[in-house]
Parts: sequence; structure tokens; C-alpha cells
Amino acid sequence: MERARRGQGELEGQVLGALREADGPVTAAWVQERLGGDLAYTTVVTILTRLLAKDVVARERQGRSFLWTPTADVARLAALRMRRLLDGERDREAVLASFVTALPPGDERVLRALLDAAGPGPVTTRNTAATDHGGTED
Repeated sequence: MERARRGQGELEGQVLGALREADGPVTAAWVQERLGGDLAYTTVVTILTRLLAKDVVARERQGRSFLWTPTADVARLAALRMRRLLDGERDREAVLASFVTALPPGDERVLRALLDAAGPGPVTTRNTAATDHGGTED
């Protein structure tokens, strides 16, 4: 019986989740073992390297290998993926409008509460800058 193939986002979430369960910095081999050992070691290292590029993990050299530590949680990783998708679109306002109108009522209430709590700070600035289709710099 062949195991279903996991997507990159799912694997990144699982690797980050494993790192967050660790008591401290761990090796890629530890992550591989924690995930059940069905992933190739090189796959785990590739995923960790991608997470490093996204600034959600840190690494420090120990001998000939690296120790890995999470610097963000799975929610932050998902938010980064959402932001990357949004940044790739020309009409940000249309994408955001489509996203918001497709939200179930419970998610819409959560989003409204988060926007209200954020106040007129960075959220307003980003929305204003987004309408010129030029994006924003972080």
C-alpha cells in the first residue's frame, strides 16, 4: 500500500510542529525520526532550509551538522504563505475582497475582531498601499 504524497506546505507545518515540540535545538535526524522516519533525511534538510529562508527557524552549527530551532509557529508559517500568494497578484483589492466574501460567518467575526483590535495602525497603512498595486515593504 502506497502512502499518500504530502504537499510542501503540509510538510513544512509538520517539520515546524516537530521542532516546536523539542526541548531545545535538534538535528535534522531528530526531526526525521520524530515524523516517523518515512521521509528521506535529505527531504527533511530541504524543508528545514526552506523554513530557514522564510525566517521561521534558526540554525547553529554543531560539528559537521546543524541544530535547528523554531522562531515562529505554524500559524505564522501559514500567514507567510498567504502573504506570498497575495503579493503575487496584481489586483490585491479584488483578491482580498473575494477572500473576505467567501469566509464563513465564524471566520468573518474573528477577522473583524482582529481588525478592530489592531486599530488604525499597520493594517490601515497596508490596505492603503495595497490599492496602488505596488505592494508594501516590510
